[in-house]
Amino acid sequence: MSGIKSLLTAGVTTIILATGGTAAHAGRGSDGEAKILFWQAVSTMNPYLSGGSKEVYAASMVLEPLAGFDPDGKMFPRLAAGIPSLENGGIAADRTSITWKLKPDLKWSDGTAVTAEDVAFTFAYCTAPGGGCAQKAKFEGVKAVEAVDPLTVKISFSKPMSYPYAPFVGALSPVIQKAQFKDCLGEKAAQCTAANFNPIGTGAFVVKDFKANDVVTFAANPNYRIADKPAFSTIVLKGGGDAAAAARAVLETGEFDFAWNTVVEPEVLDAMLKKGKGTISTAFSTTVERIHLNPFGADPALGQKRSTKDAGPHPALSDPAVRKALSLAIDRDILVEAGYGAGGKATCNVIPAPANLASSGVDWCLKQDIAAANKLLDDAGWKKGSDGVRAKGGVKLSFLFQTSTNSVRQGSQALIKDWWNKIGVTTELRNVPASVYFGGDPASPDTYKKFYADIEMYASGFETTDPANFLADFKCDRIPSPVDGWQGGNVGRICDPAYDALIDKLSDASEPQARSEIIKTLNDLLVNGGYVLPLVNRGEPSAISNTLKDALVNPWDSQLWNVADWSRKK
Repeated sequence: MSGIKSLLTAGVTTIILATGGTAAHAGRGSDGEAKILFWQAVSTMNPYLSGGSKEVYAASMVLEPLAGFDPDGKMFPRLAAGIPSLENGGIAADRTSITWKLKPDLKWSDGTAVTAEDVAFTFAYCTAPGGGCAQKAKFEGVKAVEAVDPLTVKISFSKPMSYPYAPFVGALSPVIQKAQFKDCLGEKAAQCTAANFNPIGTGAFVVKDFKANDVVTFAANPNYRIADKPAFSTIVLKGGGDAAAAARAVLETGEFDFAWNTVVEPEVLDAMLKKGKGTISTAFSTTVERIHLNPFGADPALGQKRSTKDAGPHPALSDPAVRKALSLAIDRDILVEAGYGAGGKATCNVIPAPANLASSGVDWCLKQDIAAANKLLDDAGWKKGSDGVRAKGGVKLSFLFQTSTNSVRQGSQALIKDWWNKIGVTTELRNVPASVYFGGDPASPDTYKKFYADIEMYASGFETTDPANFLADFKCDRIPSPVDGWQGGNVGRICDPAYDALIDKLSDASEPQARSEIIKTLNDLLVNGGYVLPLVNRGEPSAISNTLKDALVNPWDSQLWNVADWSRKK
């Protein structure tokens, strides 16, 4: 882009125009109000009841884990006094437990003491039967969480863990207050509206007012442990609109200070940046725009069985030849050029980073090959009819393809539809407002986890440098269903015994090289099996006002990870 300086450090690309001077904090609340725009509106402040980034990020302003990750992927303590290790004795020599020490004198925002009992309760809350916890994978292999004393919590595992930092590390598994949520276990979890919308936390802010799918107003936490922070007395987080409007509100009109997920066509963004009011910072880590092909029947006539195991195999998408042909027909480089520019990289990997874990075994999908895709379908018996659409046994290759409402995604849909048409596949395109699509309402038919379509597209990744729990979400027993309130992490409905066996092997592996090889094999199994069609390693861009100081994007944690440090440039 013209007139733009691009810096690439630690996986973070920052596009910078003119910036002003900086000043130190003058004290808590001294900088008044800041305004954040999430065009995907927030539907709950409880990240355990929604896996959507919008909810996780918003909640991170209030709820905190024991430790988080900085922009370099380095772990740092939040509620914990330090990071346990083998060297300091915090991790048991046999790797079957990890012991955390809390900082002394921590207070909840209501003034009561934070104790190890709250940590232990959080585990009980997420693992309670019938609770539909969206972050259950964070507690994979955890046998017990015990409050040894008020400031000491011990996490025991059912077997040695090579990476024991999944529970209570990162924005996906914060600590919640036992006193507030004690009556919200299991099936009662979703019914605790007051707690879910207004959680008592330890973060820099508290919820002052919550309007679901609209606006969240935050106020500075009077009991926050750092006396002169946060600098802002109030933060208003507005939801709704679209990515382009969100970027414009920061970069052109200056109405907002920070807008997350501003995935906008490069030429549109360039025009906005020339106004000189802000910057775009893009965090590259593990986020991959991908397509899932529903392996189960998705016909509305199936009723409650729709998109579940009980529906039986999809009449067309259960065929490996169809899945691979659909992938081969896509030109990923054009998707990047048209929709992402410097904010995207073509990929065939579900695990694109860190570099030591990125496989080179599935590069076949990087080159579009329409001829090879057609041959695959011919050889598999899918013949073109007079209408140009392939069919076999009375089943046509005609699919409903859904994604969230976003100009870049609709552009990608249109391109993909055209490419698939060239191999005899017809596609009906559908888009759903992002606040609904990524929402956690179990009654809605339009959420991406319900997957009431043949094909769907979205982006996700993992927030740590270890993908073990992310990969575990593709296990057969994680498929969303009515039983878990449609909160299971296996959105693609993948059910492969070989994959599940490898996940168990990964849990047992402690040597880094062995873990790396297993992770690459798991990645290749997902891609070569056509279970996931990776498209673009997508940077997560945020628009940031030139008047905002220290709003640093982070590829490994919440994009609001250091909101306590934000201030207004003087």
